[in-house]
Amino acid sequence: MTTAPNPLVLARPLIRVLIVLNTLYALAIGGLLVATLVSPTFTFEALGGGKANSVWELRNSLRAIVVVGLLAAYVTYRVLRELLAIVDTVRDGDPFVAGNARRLQAIAWWVLAGEGLRLVVGAIAWSAARAAPALKMDIDVGFSFAPWLAVLLLFVLARVFEHGARMRADLEGTV
Repeated sequence: MTTAPNPLVLARPLIRVLIVLNTLYALAIGGLLVATLVSPTFTFEALGGGKANSVWELRNSLRAIVVVGLLAAYVTYRVLRELLAIVDTVRDGDPFVAGNARRLQAIAWWVLAGEGLRLVVGAIAWSAARAAPALKMDIDVGFSFAPWLAVLLLFVLARVFEHGARMRADLEGTV
């Protein structure tokens, strides 16, 4: 008889790899921010801004999006750290603890913040496109219910874990 592979075996190293990749992303985005400050003309032209680099609003929009990218990297880091802590409790055989309920709720708030940052990027890009119509930027912010549904599910799951932790504490108190 074969046994199904245990995803927990891979979860911890995979999350650690994702944390490293996210850190590299943050460093690259930080480097881009420095480049926009040190050599804005070169950076803007390298990113396809053409000769419209004199448009101040576009430079500021690029910098604002880069700063939001740094914030998004932090949000992603927080989600991954909370998830790593949850995986550790599951691996230890003790997932229904109050700490995991708090972690799931924190993940929900961080995912909500990430979706808010996505909307901010869309607003900045839309504003930049209006500031330089000659560039003919095609901005499609789009909308997806998936992240909002994920937030809702995470909040519900946090309540389930909170209730499970309380039931477990009650059960231990009666034994």
